[in-house]
Amino acid sequence: MKKLFAPIILVLVVLLSACGGNAAKDTNDTNAAAGVSTSKTGSDLADADPGTFTYESESGPVEVPSHPQRVVVLTRFLTGNVMALDVPLVGVDEMSKENPNFKGKLENVEAVTDESLEKIIELNPDLIIGMSDIKNIDKLKQIAPTVTYTYGKVDFLKQQLEIGKLVNKEKEAQAWVDDFDARSKKVGEEIKAKIGANATVSVIETFNKQLYVYGEKFGRGTEILYDQFGLAMPEKVKEATKKDGFFAVSNEVLKDYMGDYVIFSKNADEDNSFQNTETYKNIPAVKNNRVFEADAKAFYFNDPLSMEYQLEFFIQHFLGK
Repeated sequence: MKKLFAPIILVLVVLLSACGGNAAKDTNDTNAAAGVSTSKTGSDLADADPGTFTYESESGPVEVPSHPQRVVVLTRFLTGNVMALDVPLVGVDEMSKENPNFKGKLENVEAVTDESLEKIIELNPDLIIGMSDIKNIDKLKQIAPTVTYTYGKVDFLKQQLEIGKLVNKEKEAQAWVDDFDARSKKVGEEIKAKIGANATVSVIETFNKQLYVYGEKFGRGTEILYDQFGLAMPEKVKEATKKDGFFAVSNEVLKDYMGDYVIFSKNADEDNSFQNTETYKNIPAVKNNRVFEADAKAFYFNDPLSMEYQLEFFIQHFLGK
C-alpha cells in the first residue's frame, strides 16, 4: 500500500506545480498586456529583510543574523560595546555583571563562560561573541554563529565600529565614535592648558595582590589619557610597559614610576596597605594631592560605556567640573 501511495503523492505535487506555474505565467502575460511591470523595484529589495548577512570577521566570513535578538558575549571586554548599541543580551561573563557601569542593566542576563555549553544552549542565542582564545569554539559554532576578536588588535574606536558592523548598527557606532573622539580631544586640550602640556600622568592598580603600572591601550583610562588627551607618560613607565602593556612594581620602587598626576584604579577587595607606608606618602604626587582614586571595577575596560564613565571622571578630577 505504501509503495502505491508515494507515487500518487508525487504525481499530485507535479500537477499542482504545473498548475501554479501556468497560473503565474497567465498572470504575468495579462499584466504585460496591460502594461504592468512584474519586476521587483530597488525599494522592494531594500524593504525585504534577508534575515542574515555575511560578516567578514578576522578569522573569515561568518553568516550572522541581520537583527540579533539573543546575544551571548563571552568576554568582559566587549559586553559594553554591544550594550551601547542597544542589542538584547541573554548571556554575559560574571565580571560584566559585577561592573558598576552596567548595574541594573544585566540583572536578567545569565552569567556564562566558554565552558558552560549546556546553559548557553538553553539560552538559545542567535549570535555568540568572544575573544579569539576562547575554549570550545567549534562547539559554540554549532550552537549559534560565533564571532571572535583579538584583544588590542584595533583601537577602541575601531573596535566599536566592528561591533557596529557585526550587529548591523554601523551608523549608530560611527555616530558615537565621531562624537566621543571630538569631545574627548577637546577635554584633553582643556586639561593640558590647566596642568601643562609637559605634565606626566601614571596609571597604577593593585590586582591579584600585586601592584602594577599601565601603559598605552590597556583600559583603566589609558586610551583616553594618552591617545585622546595626548598627555605624557613618564619615560620609565613607557619603557617598562612597552612589551606587555603593564609592569609589576614593588612599593619601594613605585616612586620611580609615578608621574606628576596619578590615576589609581583601586579595587577595595585588594591589599592596598602600601598607601599607609611612609614611602608612598612621600611621593610628590601623593603629597600634592594629585592621586585620583577610581573604582577599578568600573575602570578596567575600554568599551563605550566605560569610556564615557572615565571621561566624566577625568573632567571632574582634572578640571573640577
